[in-house]
Amino acid sequence: MRRPPGFPMLTGRESLVRLIGKRRRFLPNRHSLLSSASSLQSCLNLGTDESGKIVSLEDRGVLSLPERKVKDSGDGVENGECVLKTAVSDWVTCPVCGKKVRGGDYSINLHLDTCLARGTKRKVTQRTLLQLNFSPQPKIQVSPFELDLEQSTVHVVRNNPHEDSANGGHEVDKIEIGDGLLLNGCARSFGSECQLARKVESASLSPKKVAFHSDIGVDNKDIFGTVVETFIVGRKFSDEKELKLGMAISLLREPENVKDPSAIKVLSADSGCCLGYLPRSLAQYVSPLIEKHCLSFEGSVTSLPNHNHDIVPIQISCHGTIPCGEGKHDDVDSIKCLWTSILQEVEAARKNPPSMTKYQQNFSLLIHEVLNRSSNLFTDDEKLFMESFTSLSDDSQRLFVRLYSRKGPWFRLSNISYPEISDALQAVNELSGKGYMIPFDCTEGLQTDEMMGILRVLTISELREISCMPKKKGSQNSRKKDLIASALCSYRDGLCPVLPSVLLDKAGVCVKISPRAETVFWRAERIFFLNGEQDLSTFLLVDLGAVKYPTYNCTISEQIFSSRSQLLDYEEAIEVAQLMDESLDENHANQVLRCLKIADSRVDLPSEHVSRSSIPGSEAAFISCFTASWVYSKVILLGISYLERERRYPDAINLLKQLLDCFPSDGRRGYWTVRLSINLEHLGFLDESLSVAEDGLLDPWVRAGSRMALQKRVLRLGKPPRRWKIPRSFEITKWKIKEVHVQGRPLNCEMGQKSRFYGEDGEQCGVEQLALQYYANEGGCWSGIHTESGIWLTMFGLLMWDVIFSDVPNVFRTKFQTAPLDLETDSFYLARKGLIETHLQSIQDGMAEEILITSWESHVGTACRGVNWDRHSLSELRAAVTCVGGPCLASLCRLLSQDYRTWSSGMPDLLLWQFHGEYRGEAKLVEVKGPNDRLSEQQRAWLFVLMECGFNAEVCKVTPPPPLEPSTRNIC
Repeated sequence: MRRPPGFPMLTGRESLVRLIGKRRRFLPNRHSLLSSASSLQSCLNLGTDESGKIVSLEDRGVLSLPERKVKDSGDGVENGECVLKTAVSDWVTCPVCGKKVRGGDYSINLHLDTCLARGTKRKVTQRTLLQLNFSPQPKIQVSPFELDLEQSTVHVVRNNPHEDSANGGHEVDKIEIGDGLLLNGCARSFGSECQLARKVESASLSPKKVAFHSDIGVDNKDIFGTVVETFIVGRKFSDEKELKLGMAISLLREPENVKDPSAIKVLSADSGCCLGYLPRSLAQYVSPLIEKHCLSFEGSVTSLPNHNHDIVPIQISCHGTIPCGEGKHDDVDSIKCLWTSILQEVEAARKNPPSMTKYQQNFSLLIHEVLNRSSNLFTDDEKLFMESFTSLSDDSQRLFVRLYSRKGPWFRLSNISYPEISDALQAVNELSGKGYMIPFDCTEGLQTDEMMGILRVLTISELREISCMPKKKGSQNSRKKDLIASALCSYRDGLCPVLPSVLLDKAGVCVKISPRAETVFWRAERIFFLNGEQDLSTFLLVDLGAVKYPTYNCTISEQIFSSRSQLLDYEEAIEVAQLMDESLDENHANQVLRCLKIADSRVDLPSEHVSRSSIPGSEAAFISCFTASWVYSKVILLGISYLERERRYPDAINLLKQLLDCFPSDGRRGYWTVRLSINLEHLGFLDESLSVAEDGLLDPWVRAGSRMALQKRVLRLGKPPRRWKIPRSFEITKWKIKEVHVQGRPLNCEMGQKSRFYGEDGEQCGVEQLALQYYANEGGCWSGIHTESGIWLTMFGLLMWDVIFSDVPNVFRTKFQTAPLDLETDSFYLARKGLIETHLQSIQDGMAEEILITSWESHVGTACRGVNWDRHSLSELRAAVTCVGGPCLASLCRLLSQDYRTWSSGMPDLLLWQFHGEYRGEAKLVEVKGPNDRLSEQQRAWLFVLMECGFNAEVCKVTPPPPLEPSTRNIC
């Protein structure tokens, strides 16, 4: 993880890095964002001195005590907020809703816009922009057709609302299928009125399922009278290297092929030797015709390749009879459906020749899908620019995709060498002429960043040879980083003004991706994958068979980004997040504060309140994760951790209050509330810290470990005379967790290091392995594993597979998802409540092991959130399921279904089991703690919940043996 050496990971840093994904080479708004930060209105009033230390820009006037707002009793003040006193005029009454708001111009305007957007009864008469019509997005109409996303080109066509009288006059989006450039070189055309639900398959090379109505316009003559043109691939596996024009061929199934169960060999009709294989995309349809319907294929070689391993053009035709009579209708439909698919594959291959490389096809698919589904998010110029990519030569397309996937930003032409690119220089010239790349030009004014990028492509010896650089004693062994810094310093000081021309002579032709191409294709990539952790390499992993994604239906009726402006706000927020991450890497305190001010000033955008208000409640939770406000909240959380590390508690308090104000329904409120209470205590405001903790316990979004932490704080801070009674709801804190003590010989017991012990076999081990040895022997002959949350999330994924990937609108949007978008929100359970409860009843009734085995055998190796196929064997999972029992498993699965985000971490370290007979057993969950370790609040919450659900749970404390008494040591 990226962080300066010697600094611990700040809370929220890892999450922010995952959100950013691969850092962008070019941030279009970098300079404007950083330059405008100083003029933004923010609750922060911090800067840095000459040494880089954070200081207050002016005396903040923090008073001795914070003012706790009174509970709402008709005066419009919300319950339970704590603010630091500044001035009486800091709070004013909203003329629309009557609530108290901060007195700054920005806060007042923001609150007024929000109130008016909600349709609150107005107490003012002036007209606002928010009175304009914010009509919801049109729904997409789907039908029972099944079609794979990879093999269909989808166009959304809006019907004329005047022609839709049957739909009540509402506009309805139809989806048209047309020709296009696709992943497997496949395109289909089913007519402009064919509506479909896009079927997403597990991998780009897996067989596709296509369901049609029975009245397909294909007869026997179309099947047996058609010559199909295709080609032979995989020539390196052939037995016969020499080919002849017109050579007769036949096709043979190879079901034992481990790479492709649908593989079809192409054989020489004379010798029977293997010449290669049919393309996989075609074999998946030809294979069932040969194997299931007993049809045969013959043909001939139509052209000879230039090289032995090149593809070989061939013609094939089908022979046999189609069954007829009663009971054969399904077989006829199946044959016609498969033949139609074959013709479409052949037509697609004709339009997309096999010379196109796989990564080239993948990039074209990405562009095509984004333009089809989200064209409203791009300008006309951007759409033309993206569409022009397919008009580039193959070399230019390949070179662009290759360099776009690399780090860069500058690339040396002399170092560019790819076997599939015949003329890199010509490709560079074409890409430069079309605006996809920019060559290095020393005649134009160069920024320091660009100069540094060119210097990085040089070798150390070339850097030393730059004549205008000052030669320092002992510089022969200087690092490349030091040489680059020296060169830049000389250029800035005027000692080496000819550095740009020297670099051009040394480096030769250098190019980089143009800012326009970088911005447009980064946007397309983000829209396609909807996250920063996936990129073009995801296609490669699927193509290589390294990752297999699950099968599910995509039914989309609501767009993630309702407008271009919302997308641009989201992109700019990602830029701020990247700037924040870079600033922390460089320990640049001033820039960290600037990013924090930007996020603070923009975290609550009125436009996003309006857009969220038009989305159904069950979908708003996960769609809100694609808003600028959500990204800014992550930046602020990281900034709070940074300020706490610098002991700037008043500023951290203000930011925490800002988050709690802006996100009233968010699962992160528990952590924010705990930190607010702790920071108030740091400043000595114990009464206010207690009040925040008490009010937090009334918040339904404060759960699990955060609730336990607040209860603990209330018990500690709420002693007489502050509080005289303990609430009844705190009875759970009095529960006793069973403890077992195990002694071991320690290797180390130092604070901050993981404890190591000698095991019973004399080998070194951790506390968990030592505890497993204890329970296997003295503790009662238990079998078990050290798993923490792993095995439970694996069992949840396998037992609830059909629920997780059930048909729910808008939660599956790409073919590369391992879980629905709403899995970590409350809407996951609410949207599937009936299905979940029915499934849990089956688990409770003893069907868990059967469900587990079926799910394992059907989906083994398929990627699913939380499921680890390599770490846990089926036998271990079966033993765990049997011994845990149906009721306890159902309770745990219900808990994860209702709040996966909260309960997917902090589970006990060990899962132990022992059988009583063949089909019965018992299980035990154990949290193991070393000498200097103690239970976290999340772990404590898990133990209490498990005890409530009927689990046998306990804590095992591993300690070193007590020291010998002095008299005993003397005797020894």
